[in-house]
Amino acid sequence: MRIVNAIVIENESGTAQILNKFGEDNSLILNIIETVEDITHSLELIKLHKPELIFLHASSENLKNLKQITDLDFNTPKFIFMSDEPQKAYDAFKCNAVDFLLKPLDFNTIIISIYKVIKTIEMEISFQNQKLQQIDSINSKHRNNEYIAVASIDKIELLKIEDIIFCKAEGKYTEFILTNGIKILSSRNLGEYSSILSDNFFFRIHHSYIINIKHVVKISKKEGFYCEFSNGMTLPIAKRRQEEFIKFIKL
Repeated sequence: MRIVNAIVIENESGTAQILNKFGEDNSLILNIIETVEDITHSLELIKLHKPELIFLHASSENLKNLKQITDLDFNTPKFIFMSDEPQKAYDAFKCNAVDFLLKPLDFNTIIISIYKVIKTIEMEISFQNQKLQQIDSINSKHRNNEYIAVASIDKIELLKIEDIIFCKAEGKYTEFILTNGIKILSSRNLGEYSSILSDNFFFRIHHSYIINIKHVVKISKKEGFYCEFSNGMTLPIAKRRQEEFIKFIKL
C-alpha cells in the first residue's frame, strides 16, 4: 500500500483537526504535510512539496482560485472537495475531483475517499508504464534521428532535439525548456534522459540540469562556472563537473 502525501486547504479548525487526527492514526496510507486556510496561502507549499492529494474546502473563494493550482508547472494533484453544502458536490464533479466529503467528516468516509485516490493513482501509474514502453520503442527507432518522444501524464509529445535548450529535474519529473518558450513536463526523471540524450551536444552540468550546448551563448567564470543560453537564462555548472565540461566543449 502506498502513502499519499497531502495538503489540507481548510479554514475551519474542526475539520482540519479531524483530517490531521485521521492522518496520525492512518500514517501508513496518508501523510498530511501541512494545513493552510486558503489556496492563496497554499501555492508555495504546493510548489515545494508537490503533493499527490489536496483536501479542499469548497468555498466560493477557493473555487474561484482553483486555476492557480491547476496552472502550476507540474502534474496536478488529486482533489477531495469538502463542504457542508451537498450542492457543492456538483462543483467537485465539474472540477474532476476524485471525491466529495460532506461535513462534518467522519473517519469511514475519509478512508473510502483515500482508497479512491490510491486506486486512481495506481491506475495512472499503470497507464504511464504502458506509455513508457511505447516511448522506449519510439526513441529506439529515432535514437539517431532528430526527435525525442516525451511522455506527460496524459499524452506523448514528439520534440525536435535541436529545439531543446535544457532539461530540468522537477522531483521525479523532468521539465523540457524549448526555444519557443514552451515548457513540457515529462513523467520520467532526469536520469532516464541522460542516456537518451547522450549525443555530441548534451551534457549534464548539474544533478538538476542537462543542457544542449548548441544553445550556450556564454560561459561565465566569475564566482563559479555558469552557462548563459540563447533564451537569456543562466544555469550553474557543478564544481565536480567543471573539468569534464571543459573537455566536453573542447575549451
